Amino acid sequence: MTRPVTPAAPLPPRPSPRARLDSERRALIADRRRAGLGVREIARELGVSHSTVSRELRRNAGPDGRYDAARAERAARERAARPRAGKLEGSPRLRAEVVRRLAMRWPPEQVSASLRRDFPGDGGMRVSHETIYRALYVQGRGSLREELEVELVLRGGRRSRRRRSLPADPRGRRT
Repeated sequence: MTRPVTPAAPLPPRPSPRARLDSERRALIADRRRAGLGVREIARELGVSHSTVSRELRRNAGPDGRYDAARAERAARERAARPRAGKLEGSPRLRAEVVRRLAMRWPPEQVSASLRRDFPGDGGMRVSHETIYRALYVQGRGSLREELEVELVLRGGRRSRRRRSLPADPRGRRT
């Protein structure tokens, strides 16, 4: 014998895994916490991972251990507004080594691979080739490029980067 199934209330749409908590969700966390609900129950209701709720409570609890949604929202905004220094800006030793290798006309891919090989146990001396490209051509109008007094050449002999994404219609348009 089977039991009749009663339809459940429709679930709210799941937020994107990368979506940040907004003030409404923070208020819900505060309400549910005051009501004595656990982290996993709150997370299930919000449709997010329990680690998201746990991290939110840990980061934004006051000195008394209580979670205040308004204070949490202010703190989150301040954290989001603060720019983070890039890896090359934060490590003069790494930056000097990257500049030295680029001055020898090595492409960023080779610089990145050689650092990994030459400093195997030192995570602070690793940098991706994309980070090097960003420092050369994007950040602050190429702050790393100014340090180099040589003309940099990319693989394939190009002087600037090619876009990796294709236009919406690669065939073009007739007008």
